[in-house]
Amino acid sequence: MKLSSSEIKFDANGLVPVIVQDVETKEILMLAYMNQESLQLTLQTNETHFWSRSRNQLWHKGGTSGNIQKVIEIRVDCDADTLLILVQPAGPACHTGEQTCFYRSMYPGGSPLH
Repeated sequence: MKLSSSEIKFDANGLVPVIVQDVETKEILMLAYMNQESLQLTLQTNETHFWSRSRNQLWHKGGTSGNIQKVIEIRVDCDADTLLILVQPAGPACHTGEQTCFYRSMYPGGSPLH
């Protein structure tokens, strides 16, 4: 089922959370936010654009570093209030140089559940 961008439910601040996943490895790369403008830019360019809550401005992922994310597919959750973007990354997702922003564990050595 295909949805249009007008059907996305942005929050009171005009933002929607976005999970970015590597289309090949299935690794979760990052969580970011989009507003209507960054979503439109992403749809137009097939590269991820986000809204920076800390800088209060748009940013093109890889615009400075070269680590762009080519959009393969955008999925919408059942409530239309979260996006999942499948990408082909051209380098690390994290500003630290790590492949994913989720490179740290709260449980060194693994989960206490295992």
